[in-house]
Amino acid sequence: MNIDSILHFIDLYGYLIIFLFLFMGIVGIPAPEESLLFLIGVLIGQNKLSFGLATLSAFLGAFIGMLIAYVCGKYVGYHFINKFGKYVGITNDRWEKVQGKYMKNVQKTIVFGFYLPGIRQISPYFAGINHIPFCKFLLFSLLGTVLWTVPFIVAGYYLGNAFHINPEYVPLLGVVFIVFLLMYVSINYMKKKKKNAQK
Repeated sequence: MNIDSILHFIDLYGYLIIFLFLFMGIVGIPAPEESLLFLIGVLIGQNKLSFGLATLSAFLGAFIGMLIAYVCGKYVGYHFINKFGKYVGITNDRWEKVQGKYMKNVQKTIVFGFYLPGIRQISPYFAGINHIPFCKFLLFSLLGTVLWTVPFIVAGYYLGNAFHINPEYVPLLGVVFIVFLLMYVSINYMKKKKKNAQK
């Protein structure tokens, strides 16, 4: 879906479409989540959206998507998701990638998995299938949702104001932003790992 279509839908349906796109992106239905979050920030800076309502809509869409996916994983189970998951982007490769690392550090996977397309869609299903306690999942999903949605929106807001960004260029800028963010996290992780190895 191109940026003109997204802008058209936002004009027509307002905050509801923000909620729906974020919800669909989490449960596995393809949606331009990072680009949308960045675009929301740009539009807030242009006074086309309310910061509070737009951020709340994005947060609720992603958070409720996490909860629904968790419930599906818990009560529907692996075999059903393995059979039909490909229709919502849950491939065997993505599943194995999560399975190999998930149980080693559940908290980090839930929280920081938001920043990894593919992982964030599988993470809540996997948590449900493996019967991660609901309260634990709820807490870390809440934290992860905030740490994922708010930075992108704020970045869009400030960069949009500083450089007068045309909304048509938002998808490219969203990708650049996430690449730099992942590089920053990776460098810090490697430094920490090297420091621990020297002890």
